[in-house]
Amino acid sequence: QVQLVESGGGLVQPGGSLRVSCAASVDINSIDQVNWYRQAPGNQRDFVARITHSGSTDYANSVKGRFTITRHNAENTVYLQMNSLKPDDTAVYLCRASQWGHVYWGRGTQVTVSS
Repeated sequence: QVQLVESGGGLVQPGGSLRVSCAASVDINSIDQVNWYRQAPGNQRDFVARITHSGSTDYANSVKGRFTITRHNAENTVYLQMNSLKPDDTAVYLCRASQWGHVYWGRGTQVTVSS
């Protein structure tokens, strides 16, 4: 069983930056991959970024060049650094982990981009 806790969301102005965190309850090296998704009100849950066990990363086209996903093994935490934020980035950001064929989700953290 893997528990995921997101944090770091908040209100930021357009063009600003924010870093959200996903803390895992287990050794993050035992997790196959960690993904960030986001969901705006009335919308489906969309893929944002992924980091695998080997450190490979992948991004949605809408965030490529602005967002960076990293992994801090000692803290069992995955970070999503978000720069040049736009109002369209407003959503609940959720962390998803895959381990041994099982999928786990966190509860999410709200990111609001507004002036």
